[in-house]
Amino acid sequence: MIQTIITHKCSRCESTNIVKNGHNKCSNQQYYCKACGAHRVLEPKQKYKQEDKETILQTYKERANLRGSERIFDISRITVLAWLREYVQKLPTLRETLLPVVPDDVLELDEMYSFVFKKENKNWIGTAISRKHRQIVAFVIGDRSEAICKRLWKRLPLAYRSLHTFSDFWQAYQNVFPKETHRSVGKESGETAHMERWYNTLRQRLGRFVRKTLSFSKSDVYHHIVLKWFVTEYNMEQSLLTI
Repeated sequence: MIQTIITHKCSRCESTNIVKNGHNKCSNQQYYCKACGAHRVLEPKQKYKQEDKETILQTYKERANLRGSERIFDISRITVLAWLREYVQKLPTLRETLLPVVPDDVLELDEMYSFVFKKENKNWIGTAISRKHRQIVAFVIGDRSEAICKRLWKRLPLAYRSLHTFSDFWQAYQNVFPKETHRSVGKESGETAHMERWYNTLRQRLGRFVRKTLSFSKSDVYHHIVLKWFVTEYNMEQSLLTI
């Protein structure tokens, strides 16, 4: 009979004076080092390759929720969120994704209902889309107040503020946007059709923005991170289509 003896060492101090210390959420054996006091995984899994990370994140983006990704790829959702934060930080700013403004372009404005953790915690998404380039020029998340509308106006690049704008009859638009270039219209006019169509794309692609869903955001931070991720990559895709 052949027996193999494996001696484990602490990954911090390389001491062999370690004992088992339960399992983590991924069912991996943990240990406690009596020499340096470290709590680590006994046999950590092999690190994911960059291609694997991109595949998992892309799956999460295509309406799969975190727990679904956790079950499919056997990976902690905490790890996926860490990858997501790292990935979004490396993305260009929204302004860097915008194509040069066209003088006869038009901005369509609208707001979409969403919520965080519970439906009583409403988070309205206000956006402005370029009719020529089909790019999201600016977006904000907050309550449906005039202050949020002002934030949307301030986030518009200066070159876009002189364009004509169309919105629904929400009074905040009429108070904030210049009366000389702004018009409030009904949905039947078709003047905000591109903006409303983009909201439909957003709801189809990201489960947390569907009207009736269990894949809702648990925190305001990730609500914003995921939306920024989607909008930035959407604008980059539209840039390639225009070119």
